[in-house]
Amino acid sequence: MLRVACSGEGFARARVFTRDTLSDWSLDRHADDAVLVITELVSNAVRHAVPSAAAGAPEVRLGLALDSDHLTLTVSDPGDNAPVFAPSGISALQEHGRGLCIVDALAEEWGWTPRPPAGKTVWVKLSTRPLT
Repeated sequence: MLRVACSGEGFARARVFTRDTLSDWSLDRHADDAVLVITELVSNAVRHAVPSAAAGAPEVRLGLALDSDHLTLTVSDPGDNAPVFAPSGISALQEHGRGLCIVDALAEEWGWTPRPPAGKTVWVKLSTRPLT
């Protein structure tokens, strides 16, 4: 697990942590997709959840887990609102709002879970099965 600072440096650390962890697990071939997903999830957490968090230092946490067929990426944040996925209302020319569309396109499965007393965890499963 990695605590991510809400800054450019924090985003860079999240990407390096993800790429290094996948390299340690001999999953370099999945690093580009995983880094893109993590970047989108952390960006969404910082943009939408952190500003609405209760007083105090907001925290965004990144987690990676591996099982026999999947890499699971998680980003936990202090926001209670569900992620908003609206693929039909997104234009290819929009600067913002396409993050979860990208996540959905790359993920085998994704969703979110509340974290009582406050916050949520957004999770994404990427397949690690070899291409056939």
